[in-house]
Amino acid sequence: MNRRSFLKSVAATGASAAFLNSVPGRAKAKSNSSSTGIVVDGLNGCVLDKDFLARARKGGVHCVVKGLSFGRAHDFVARNPKDITIATTVREIRDAKDSGKLALVFDKQMANDVSDAMRKSNSYLTLTYHLRAQYEAGLRIQGICYNLNNLFGGGCMDHKVPLTRAGRRLVEEIHRLNIILDIGGHTGEQTSLDAIAMSKGVPVVNTHTNPAALCANPRNISDRLAVAIAKTGGVIGISTISDFHNLDATTIPPNGAKIEQATLNMHLDHYDYFKKLVGVDHVGMGTDLIVGSHSDEKPWISVTFPPDASGPGVILPVKDFESLDQLPNLIRGLKGRGWSASELDKVLGANWLRVYERVWGA
Repeated sequence: MNRRSFLKSVAATGASAAFLNSVPGRAKAKSNSSSTGIVVDGLNGCVLDKDFLARARKGGVHCVVKGLSFGRAHDFVARNPKDITIATTVREIRDAKDSGKLALVFDKQMANDVSDAMRKSNSYLTLTYHLRAQYEAGLRIQGICYNLNNLFGGGCMDHKVPLTRAGRRLVEEIHRLNIILDIGGHTGEQTSLDAIAMSKGVPVVNTHTNPAALCANPRNISDRLAVAIAKTGGVIGISTISDFHNLDATTIPPNGAKIEQATLNMHLDHYDYFKKLVGVDHVGMGTDLIVGSHSDEKPWISVTFPPDASGPGVILPVKDFESLDQLPNLIRGLKGRGWSASELDKVLGANWLRVYERVWGA
């Protein structure tokens, strides 16, 4: 490829796609490939604005999963129709890439709104109606709890709490609507395992987490849960959040001091760990990047650790992967550790698309 062709490739598909296409020995994707070179961020928390679109394009990302106000997202998409579109099928994700648009997939990381509404109405019909309305608005991935317990089960602060009777109805309704079930991470281990046990034949995912074996933060998942997710045919997305790499009960800094920012090499260790544990077919990218978001108190620390462990400031990702435009750093790092071109294809998008198509249908 000459320099002019390379620059055209970067402009058309983004830096990461061009980098990946340049990997020696990379097989050309078939027209019916589950990936066709599509790069997916399985969960992203950044503010949805023009700057975000520019970072995603520069990084070569074609699809992002986001949990945000549906109304606000629909409005943003309506005002930027040439740059972004809402996707509810894999075909729409592929069509968006072909049209040079970013595909946006709606996710809800917790079902607390449904839980609250059910408490007020005292009716299971509320659950059905809530999920149906959100499905029609574009919801395609749904979690259960967010750190703390709700009507459906236990959050990551209560790993022994089981899925409740209401939680079983929630899981049933999620599957009935062909919504992808997102467990682990924010949801506690026993609740997650119970949900897996009643999800026979349906892949479930964890959109963004890290291995507890490398960092015993309550937000990270055990080997047991990771293997259980993989056995469903699901995918585990790996988060860039710095604290999930080096902050646990033994490393809380004194007097609210900040802990050192985790490195890209530490992040690569998490990819290698899950690849060895569950196989490359069950590993994905779920950055949970939150550029543009600022917290006076890191929410997971204030929940998972004593209040004096939390301090004000920007929520840090790992160094050198601090926004989507730095995605080539991750690709380069994995390639340097021996990840093949086909493995990179899987982890960057093909694995997510396989699950999406399996649950949502063709």
